[in-house]
Amino acid sequence: MTAPILILGTGLAGYNLAREIRKLDKSVPLALVSRDDAPFYSKPMLSNALAGGKSAAALVMKTAERMAEELDARILPRRQVMAIDTAARQVSLDGGEVLAYRDLVLALGADPIRLPLDGDAAAEVLSVNDLDDFARFSARLDGARRVAILGGGLIGCEFANDLLARGIVPTVFDPSPWPLGRLLPAEAGAFFQAGLEAAGVVFRMGTSATGVDRQGAAYRLRLSDGGVAEADLVLSAVGLRPRIALAEAAGLKVGRGVVTDRQLMSSAPGVFAIGDCAEVAGLSLPFVMPIMQQVRALARTLTGTPTAVSYPAMPVLVKTPALPTVVAPPPAGVAGEWAVMQAEGGLEALFLGPDGKASGFALLGTATRRKQALAAELPAWL
Repeated sequence: MTAPILILGTGLAGYNLAREIRKLDKSVPLALVSRDDAPFYSKPMLSNALAGGKSAAALVMKTAERMAEELDARILPRRQVMAIDTAARQVSLDGGEVLAYRDLVLALGADPIRLPLDGDAAAEVLSVNDLDDFARFSARLDGARRVAILGGGLIGCEFANDLLARGIVPTVFDPSPWPLGRLLPAEAGAFFQAGLEAAGVVFRMGTSATGVDRQGAAYRLRLSDGGVAEADLVLSAVGLRPRIALAEAAGLKVGRGVVTDRQLMSSAPGVFAIGDCAEVAGLSLPFVMPIMQQVRALARTLTGTPTAVSYPAMPVLVKTPALPTVVAPPPAGVAGEWAVMQAEGGLEALFLGPDGKASGFALLGTATRRKQALAAELPAWL
C-alpha cells in the first residue's frame, strides 16, 4: 500500500490543502489527523458569529465523515500526535498507532498566548481559538453584561464589536496607546477607537491586567495602573504562538514558526509546513489570504509541479461593522512614513516610501471603497 500525503491539522490550512490536492490529483492517498472532531468550518467567523446568532454547531459546514467522503481521504479525529520520525517517514499517534507518510505537511496552527496573570481566577480567563473554545465562550455569555477583553488587536476588537449584538458592554484593555497598534498609525488608531466607542465599546488603552480574582459570580481585575475593574467574563485575545514543539522535537529548524523555504519545505526532506505554524521565507502571516496562497502552491508541488509561493499585496479586512476597516500593512523593514487624510465618515492612511509610492494602507469608514484601487498599486510581499 502506498504511503499517503499526511496532513497534521484540519483547520483552514489543512482542509484547503487537501481540497487543492484533489483538484489536481484524484487518486493520491490522503490522510489527515486532527486534535478535535475535524469539522469543516470557517475559523474567521468565530469573531463575528454572535451578531449572526450563530452557535458553535451552526458554524459547522461539514462533518469529518462528509469531508472524508468528499476528499476520498482517511481522517483521524481526536488524535494526538506524539512524535515525528523524519528519517523513517513515520508519525506516532496516541494509542501506539504509527502512520507512514510519503510527504508530511504540518498544518498545526497556533496556540493563544497566555498572559502571566496572578489571582485565584487566572485559570478561568477564556480564549477563543477554535470551535470548542467558541462553544465554551458562548455558553458562558448567558446572563453576562460586562466582558473584559485583554488585548486591543485584531481579534480583541472584532470580539468587542461582536459582543455589542448581545447587549453586552465590552471593555478592551491593552498597554498600547491605541487599538490595532500593529496595523494602524496613531491618527487612524484614534479614529478607529472613536468609531467603536460610539457603538458602545469601552477602551482602556495604556492599561493591562495583572491579576484576576473571583468576586462572587463575577471577576475583579487588578490593573497595571493600580486600578481595578469588574466583569462577568474575561476573554484573553493577546495573540497567538505558532505550535512548533513537535517540529522542534523532530529536529526541524524553527524560529517564530516552523522555518520553510518558498516551496514550503522545512529543513527535513518531504516535510512541509503551512498556515499559522509556518514561517515562510522569514514571514509569519496568520491571515486567510497568505494561507490560500500557500495551499495552492504546495498542492502543485506535492502533485509533481514544484512551485514557489508568492504573496501579492494582501489587504486584511477587520470585521468591525461599527467602523469598517481594511489594512494592508507595509512589508517589515520598508522605509517610509504614514500620510493621513480624513474625509466625511472615513480616513485614509497611505504608507509612502521616499519615492512617494505607497507600500501599505489603512482605510476606515467610507474610505474602504478605495480598497481595490489602492491594493492594485501595492508591491508584492514575496
